[in-house]
Amino acid sequence: MHPITIIGTGLAGYTVAREFRKLDKEAPLRLITDDNGHFYSKPMLSNAFAQNKTPESLVTTPVTKMAEQINAEILTDTPITQIDPAQHAVYAGDKRLDYSQLVLAWGADPIRLPLAGNAADKVLSVNTLIEYAEFRAALEEGKRVVIMGAGLIGCEFANDLQPAGFSVTLIDLATQALGQLVPAEVSQALQQALQELGITLHFGKAVKSVDQAESGYRLTLTDDSIVEADVVLSAIGLRPRTALAADAGLSVERGIVVDRYLKTSAEDIYALGDCIQIEGLVLPFVMPLMNAGRAIAKTLAGQETAVNYPAMPVFVKTPAFPMVVSPPAVGLKGEWQIEAEGKDVKALFYTPTQELGGFVLTGEKVAEKTALTKELPPVLA
Repeated sequence: MHPITIIGTGLAGYTVAREFRKLDKEAPLRLITDDNGHFYSKPMLSNAFAQNKTPESLVTTPVTKMAEQINAEILTDTPITQIDPAQHAVYAGDKRLDYSQLVLAWGADPIRLPLAGNAADKVLSVNTLIEYAEFRAALEEGKRVVIMGAGLIGCEFANDLQPAGFSVTLIDLATQALGQLVPAEVSQALQQALQELGITLHFGKAVKSVDQAESGYRLTLTDDSIVEADVVLSAIGLRPRTALAADAGLSVERGIVVDRYLKTSAEDIYALGDCIQIEGLVLPFVMPLMNAGRAIAKTLAGQETAVNYPAMPVFVKTPAFPMVVSPPAVGLKGEWQIEAEGKDVKALFYTPTQELGGFVLTGEKVAEKTALTKELPPVLA
């Protein structure tokens, strides 16, 4: 019998494997990854510097230990180059690997802007432990850090680095931090907190070009202003990895299209995590991934299980301005009702029928998260 095969050893892939082993101790199981396969918490990457976490200390379980724990073969440094659904096989170059059932858990790639300049290729992104190691090494070269993107990850990195002694500049084409996730009043309060730390903010403009300077880099913005930097970090978002799936004939839109059973359009192929689109939604967060991992594991073990997503608030790791966000569904009609007292903001989104559709809580108001979450509708019932 060919092994159940999981491509990807991030939180998505390892969650499926762990949950499957709770249900089936012996079925052949293989995981394939293009990196070293060590287990670590990716959400910790954006606030690891202030905690003085080295890349090595972020690893919670080395790959050899993971292989023992989940009784699986783990192929590391093995990039998959082709999927053949008809033959139930994947290829790593010329090497053919047969599967009984296949799970795609290979995540997403950082969006890279087409920048001009002779140092455009020096812009870093941090989406893996290896990239975090490169970023740490770059930070040893200088203290001026420019972060492109003032979304969740950009703000988290800024709040992590400025108190650690770096001079951080945050640049975003949007008019406010966190874009459309939160109402303007919350953005303003967050921006004030970041500025009080000493972070410089540039909104309504973007980086146009990155050039080598006598010391570090010279960034030209879209308004032709100049910013100097020693390190440039891009944090403008992720794009689901879909190319291999599309080449194999799987249905692909913004992500790999799956149904409520996390099945792709191909027989015996499932997908979860940052690479999927489910009922029109792309949900690049930890909680959807955990729910999906448990559902797929049951299906792989013979108990076909649909995934359900309850309301899933997200904590924003900005200690200067603690915040939890549960944004309303895209296109949901309604309006924000906001109570604000300094850094303590309670923003509730109500539909025309006065049903709670989302919330943002900051400061002391974060304590109300649990009670308010109970009032929210599920993301997918």
